[in-house]
Amino acid sequence: MTEDEMRLLQAKHRMEEAQARDRMKERKARTRRLIQEGAILEKVFPLAEGMDLTKLEDVLREHFS
Repeated sequence: MTEDEMRLLQAKHRMEEAQARDRMKERKARTRRLIQEGAILEKVFPLAEGMDLTKLEDVLREHFS
């Protein structure tokens, strides 16, 4: 493998690592947002905590559709 090929391969790996870090950051941000939204939902609608997820979805769709 030539030096140029090695550099190209290293650059490719660095780019893949950067993309993986970006995906991880996006996933963590989404998880945080979903947790916060769930906490707000339970705060304003306490019955949601003990409700089956399908039932909760039905109630929300009925109310907001």
